[in-house]
Amino acid sequence: MLIFPAIDIRGGKCVRLLKGDFRQETVFSDSPATMAKKWQDQGAEYLHLVDLDGALAGSSQNLAAIKEILATVAIPVELGGGIRRLEQIEKLLDMGIARVILGSVAVKDPALVRQACAEFGERVVVGIDAKDGIVAVEGWEKSGNIGVIELARKMKDAGVKTIIYTDISRDGTLGGVNVEATVNLARESGIKIVASGGVKSLEDIRALKAQESVGIEGVIAGKSIYMGTLDLPAAIQLAK
Repeated sequence: MLIFPAIDIRGGKCVRLLKGDFRQETVFSDSPATMAKKWQDQGAEYLHLVDLDGALAGSSQNLAAIKEILATVAIPVELGGGIRRLEQIEKLLDMGIARVILGSVAVKDPALVRQACAEFGERVVVGIDAKDGIVAVEGWEKSGNIGVIELARKMKDAGVKTIIYTDISRDGTLGGVNVEATVNLARESGIKIVASGGVKSLEDIRALKAQESVGIEGVIAGKSIYMGTLDLPAAIQLAK
């Protein structure tokens, strides 16, 4: 099981939001690349990047910061946030992104996801962000009017191999990861799941690790590693 340190980028800075609310933002660093190197130096094997401005705008907005991260670290990087066109996917993969995360477009244009999977295989993953079991889109600002499990099954049919599942109500709260919903999604969909939202401590890592066999591929750690409630090297060791 992998631990993915999260680097959320807004206005070129490394930030964290509370429950996806853009009005509740904490800036942790003016240099996302410096943070990326810090997490790599602590043993991270994969980074999770989100272009928050991109999620709202519908196209990548922080490419300069993303390119600087790619030039700074040697480990693979995945990127989400406003990726909604095939040519955009190709450009990001060519730029050095290891895999792209499709979110809103999975709800609005599943045919594009199918095409992307056919062309780029496992370098395409889908992010399903949900409130009360219903998918949210466009930077979590709107309801996608579809259930999490229903969408996950559609994505499996489209060729998706990995889903990043975020419980929005827990994201940035340090309230503990939603293990039950994550495990249920893995079981019901038959797709590998990366858990996200609410991770606080080694207890969360331990609880997910115990369920690894149902298809838990990894977990994203954000606020917990920035605030120090989760020791990243210890979490990586436990996940292994």
